[in-house]
Amino acid sequence: MAQDRPTASELLTAIADFLREEATPVLDRLEPRLGFQMRVAVNALAILEREVRLGPSADARERDRLTQLLGQDGTLDTLNRELARQLRTGERDERDAAVMAHLEATVADKIAIANPKWR
Repeated sequence: MAQDRPTASELLTAIADFLREEATPVLDRLEPRLGFQMRVAVNALAILEREVRLGPSADARERDRLTQLLGQDGTLDTLNRELARQLRTGERDERDAAVMAHLEATVADKIAIANPKWR
């Protein structure tokens, strides 16, 4: 059962902040290779924090778009498989503006989680 405070997002942020601000500078001086690996780990924690915070609403938006696009209900996985099937068989393609709008919105949500500074 999830606790009220701190949230998972807050915990991940606190861990990443500590590692970035306290541990990484020490490692950079003493063992640069480990300092680099620590920065990679801190980046992974930041991605996890954004996934916890932004992922559920991104998934809900994607599922809603797919439900509208495909005219059927289902899990996100099932709906994505159906869209992939339709693209594979040629029932839909890049000329379908609704498909392209859906794909652009889905990719934008994924980038916001993976690398929000990208744009």
